[in-house]
Amino acid sequence: MSSLNLQSHKTQLALAAVAGSLATVGVISSYQSYSRRRRRQQLREEIREALAREDSSSQLPDYRDALIPSHISELVKERVEPVKERILRGERSEELFREQLARCYALFKEDGMERVRSAKVAVVGCGGVGSWAAVMLVRSGITNIRLVDFDRVTMSSLNRHATAMLGDVGSSKVQAMKSALMRMSLEVTVDAREDLWRKEDGASLLEGMDWVIDAIDNITTKIDLLKYCHSNGIKVISSMGAGSKLDPTRIQISDISCTAEDSLTRAVRVQLRKAGISSGIPVVYSTEQPDADIKLLPLAEDEREKGNVQELTPFDDFRVRILPVFGPLPSIFGLNAAAYVLCEIAGRPIPNPLWIKNRRKTYEKLLRELLVREEKIAGETINRLPIDETDIAYILEDLHRGRSLIPPHRVPNKVALTRWDPSAPLSVQNCVVLDWPEYQKHVEGCASGQTPEEIWGEEVSALVSKRRKEAKNWWDRAMR
Repeated sequence: MSSLNLQSHKTQLALAAVAGSLATVGVISSYQSYSRRRRRQQLREEIREALAREDSSSQLPDYRDALIPSHISELVKERVEPVKERILRGERSEELFREQLARCYALFKEDGMERVRSAKVAVVGCGGVGSWAAVMLVRSGITNIRLVDFDRVTMSSLNRHATAMLGDVGSSKVQAMKSALMRMSLEVTVDAREDLWRKEDGASLLEGMDWVIDAIDNITTKIDLLKYCHSNGIKVISSMGAGSKLDPTRIQISDISCTAEDSLTRAVRVQLRKAGISSGIPVVYSTEQPDADIKLLPLAEDEREKGNVQELTPFDDFRVRILPVFGPLPSIFGLNAAAYVLCEIAGRPIPNPLWIKNRRKTYEKLLRELLVREEKIAGETINRLPIDETDIAYILEDLHRGRSLIPPHRVPNKVALTRWDPSAPLSVQNCVVLDWPEYQKHVEGCASGQTPEEIWGEEVSALVSKRRKEAKNWWDRAMR
């Protein structure tokens, strides 16, 4: 083949055509790049305009934080922006909703998510606990939710409420929550009932519901609701008291028959037993004992001067004074309740919590061992000790923090409970936690005529005195 003749007329025409084609491709590519940038800018402007037009009833998501930062890669932009544009157009397709629930589908599978999406759940009480429960129910795929609460959003609600903003102060809690929930999910029906649940006419508020989350903070109404659900076969989980609590590690889920160390739970349990209900109601509660200095806030003097303080409440038997609430705690109560309900609906129920199951056996074992020691001291059979498993749990977990009385206060390899003062009767105030070698030293020393103070020294004795005061305060509260 002869070499290319660059001087020929045909060759020059061909090269000109190639150059023109390349130039055209470059122009088209530049225009497409410009178009993409222009379209992104237009989308940003549309979002800003949508935000300016948005009112409290809008169902569009809040896009204030949706503008894509410049440092995110072009690949991510191209993946996210088409979805964003579809949502802005108001699209509510099954494909988009499944993408929203992708992590839930991965966990619960098709059958489980079908049950979740078709379930109907009522949240009764939409404050610090109920609002967080409702948010996670909707975010996890519940498409039919009923909110029941008579109250309004106040400034003091904002330290714990899941959805309330400054602009919601004075608004109905259920309506403010409805507005927020509608902006969280592509597919949700929110039935907002601005009403108080009463046993006389509360049936209509629970009609057609598969599950109820009780987040009521009035004990009389709470008990009435639980009685109604139990007698009518409505599944319910109840949140106990989150007020005055600080320790999130003490929050757990249990059947109400297995609860301990919580005054509200105890009061509810007693009243339900009077109605013939001893078990079958799961509850979220805390075993934490509030500090003695955490009390109801006093009513302002100018409020007292208005006359009968009971007239300051919206209904009879509701609190007039303010209960201190640490914001994170009610949210955890609500999230626990939502998780329990979702797992039940999806067919992946949570069994008895490991803490309850294993530690209960530990308390039973420690109580039996303590009974044997007391029988040796008495020299006869003892049918029953003056303390029980609940007291053992308090002594080990709360009073001694699961550790030995003796410095450096290690976690015992083998726990031994015994009297501190062998000359005084066994009681919560006169029972200490020791490791096995420490227990042997204690028993041998006391048997030889030494006092506990002589065996362990002033530092340990001072700690025992402090713990005895704690135990007395706990016992006095438990016996009220």
